[in-house]
Amino acid sequence: MSPLRTALLQSSGQLGDVAANLKILDEAAARAAAAGAGLLVAPEMYLTGYAIGADIPRLAEPVDGPSADAVAAIAVRHGLAVAYGYPERAGGVVHNSAQLVGPDGARLADYRKTHLFGGFEQEWFTPGDRPVVQAELGGLRVGLMICYDVEFPENVRAHALAGTDLLLVPTALMHPAQVVAESVVPVRAFENQLYIAYANRTGPEGDFEFVGLSALAGPDGTARARAGRGEELVTGDADPELLRRSREENPYLRDRRPGLYTALV
Repeated sequence: MSPLRTALLQSSGQLGDVAANLKILDEAAARAAAAGAGLLVAPEMYLTGYAIGADIPRLAEPVDGPSADAVAAIAVRHGLAVAYGYPERAGGVVHNSAQLVGPDGARLADYRKTHLFGGFEQEWFTPGDRPVVQAELGGLRVGLMICYDVEFPENVRAHALAGTDLLLVPTALMHPAQVVAESVVPVRAFENQLYIAYANRTGPEGDFEFVGLSALAGPDGTARARAGRGEELVTGDADPELLRRSREENPYLRDRRPGLYTALV
């Protein structure tokens, strides 16, 4: 089975300008495809910007809304899958969501952030209630999560136990929490024996300052690809063969004793 080349778009786009952000995504998809990528991952709330506050209800769209159709067209045009963050309107509530679209434009998965970070998110969003959302892509089982979710060990372990090979994490990591990108994400990949594609925003936006440092972390605990602090597109391979060998050598999941952990629930 061939590696799945994965591109991470580190960009905050244009705040509140969905059309401009779709254009940036289209250009990034062209560059990613030219580099041999089969998957492009964009940050949390990529379509609209993160710090949109009171504009969230106006800019939120349903899972099959016009922006979803535009992303599907981008995926088809460039022949690669696309994962991206957006505010999802569902009935009378709004979720902080991430959607995965296949290279044929099919909607493969939609995930609603389960752990909302801080007063801003808790004011404007309703948390999701499905911790594990997966799809099949390029021979890998791909899972979805958003930013703060990956900081909870139970969340990532649930994906490992469900067989996730590559965990996509659209992100809006802020200063001064760089330790999450630099240390926590590679450790999560190592202790759960999977790949994590962590795609962050960058630079100042409203009251927030995003730190970049997007990474594709491997099951060996290293960053197979790493961005700096600015706008950037980086690529790395999620290699099923490396994953297989690593899982054979690392005993964490085999040596678990779940009967000892009942206090966690």
